[in-house]
Amino acid sequence: MPIIIKTAQEIEAMRLACRLAAEVLDHVAPFVRAGVTTGELDRVCHDYMVGVQGTVPAPLNYAPPGYRPYPRSICTSVNHQVCHGIPGERVLKNGDILNIDITVIKDGFHGDTSRMFMVGEPSVAARRLCQVTFECMWAGIDQVRPGATLGDIGHSVQRHAEASGFSVVREFCGHGIGRSFHEEPQVLHYGRPGTGERLEPGMIFTVEPMINAGRREVRELGDGWTIVTRDHSLSAQWEHTVLVTASGHEVLSMSAGAPARPEQLPAVA
Repeated sequence: MPIIIKTAQEIEAMRLACRLAAEVLDHVAPFVRAGVTTGELDRVCHDYMVGVQGTVPAPLNYAPPGYRPYPRSICTSVNHQVCHGIPGERVLKNGDILNIDITVIKDGFHGDTSRMFMVGEPSVAARRLCQVTFECMWAGIDQVRPGATLGDIGHSVQRHAEASGFSVVREFCGHGIGRSFHEEPQVLHYGRPGTGERLEPGMIFTVEPMINAGRREVRELGDGWTIVTRDHSLSAQWEHTVLVTASGHEVLSMSAGAPARPEQLPAVA
C-alpha cells in the first residue's frame, strides 16, 4: 500500500484526534497508583473517551488478520510486558512501571500515543530505563524532516538505546496513521542512516520505541495479545504521532500534561 499524504483538512482532523488521545492520558494519570487494577484504569479511560470526549476507543474489538478481537479500550503493559497488555484484575504495586497506550477515533481519524507511568518508588534501574526510552523516542522524532529517511529515525533510536546498555525490540514498530489505525510506512526503531523511505510533507506516523533492559527477544502470551520479554527483564515504551511539515515536524499528540521534550539529547553520529 502507498503512503498516504494527508491534506490540510485531514491534518487538522489528525491534530484534534491526537490531542484528544493525549488528554486521555492526562485524565487517567491521577488514578495510576498502588492498589488500582489495570481493569479500573481501562474503565476510567473508556468512560472519559466515550462519555466526555465523544471518541471511539480504537483498540476495543480491534481484530487484524490472525488475531482474536482485542477485548478492552486501552493497552496496559506492566514491568516486563512489552506491549498490548490486556487490562484486567492485575493490581498495581509500589515499584511497578506501566505503559498506557491510547488510540481514539474522532470524526473518522485515529489519534495514537502512549506514556510510561511509575507507581510509587520504582528502582533506579527502572527509572533510568523509562528516561532513556523517552529520550530514544525524542531522538527519533528529532530526525523527522523532509528529505530525511526512515533509517535516520531508526538509527537515532537504536544508537541511544544501545549506548545506554539497553536493547531495541524489533518485532514491533511505528506506523502510518490516519483514517486507518495502521497505514504505511512501517517505522523501524533500528537501522542505518540514509536508508528506507524518504520523508515528505504531509506524512503522519508514530514513533514508539520499545526498549528492553535485557535482551531484545520477546514472546507472546497465551491470550494472543500480550507481548513480554523472553528474559523477564523490564521493558518501556513511549509513543507520539508526528507530522512531517515543510520545514521539519510537528508532534501532534501533545497536551497540557504531556512531558516536554528533553532539553538535551545525544548527538547522532
